[in-house]
Amino acid sequence: MAASPRLYCPVALSEGMQLNLSAAASRHVQVLRMQPGQNVVLFGHGAGQWLATITSIGRSQVTVTVENHELIERETPLSVHLALGLVANDRMDSVLEKATELGAASFTLLETERCVVKLSGERAQKRLQHWQAVVASACEQCGRNTVAPVGPVVTLNQYLLQAATGNHRRRVRFLLSLSEQAKPLHEATKISGLGGIDTCELVCGPEGGWTTGEEALLTQAGWIPVSLGPRTLRADTAPLAALAALTLNA
Repeated sequence: MAASPRLYCPVALSEGMQLNLSAAASRHVQVLRMQPGQNVVLFGHGAGQWLATITSIGRSQVTVTVENHELIERETPLSVHLALGLVANDRMDSVLEKATELGAASFTLLETERCVVKLSGERAQKRLQHWQAVVASACEQCGRNTVAPVGPVVTLNQYLLQAATGNHRRRVRFLLSLSEQAKPLHEATKISGLGGIDTCELVCGPEGGWTTGEEALLTQAGWIPVSLGPRTLRADTAPLAALAALTLNA
């Protein structure tokens, strides 16, 4: 039997509730040519997921009845919070999608000195909404019930100020770097002893890479420079390789 389609539904649900799905979720049901009586899985508000049954399908609206709750989570033991230098939009979509599949717990978007993309005002808000939708869609596909938040675009200095307010003893901070001083990631994880760590803050630069000053700021603030080997990976490849190494072995 095929698995029931999963639909992002960020509203509070309860057993027996009648619910009109969002326009996006309704379109999804219609594209799949589903019929009343078939089941869907709803997630996106609180823990776990809800089984629901389609009760009616109109031209633009689908109604479901919410049934039982399943306390299922598919998060990784190591919570990796990813800070990314902005890359070109199509590549940004791909990074967020694949990083969600690999288990990234949150996304912070960085405007750095060598960023090709610059965002502000209404354009930035629209892109954030789009990127959050990309993450939600990836959760529908991969089975995650926790949708990682995509934070607003900040400068590196703003990010460091935000990071300085936290005090997490079971945390490690890695900076993807091309410097000669960077340790291979697999060595750094052994030195850091990830067995006693539950949170990792991973920072990755844009297409143009970090400036010397930016790397100095991050290392002074406690980030450990790490490398992914002798080859230079693209800005949209490197964070995914690092995430895979961190989360799939956690």
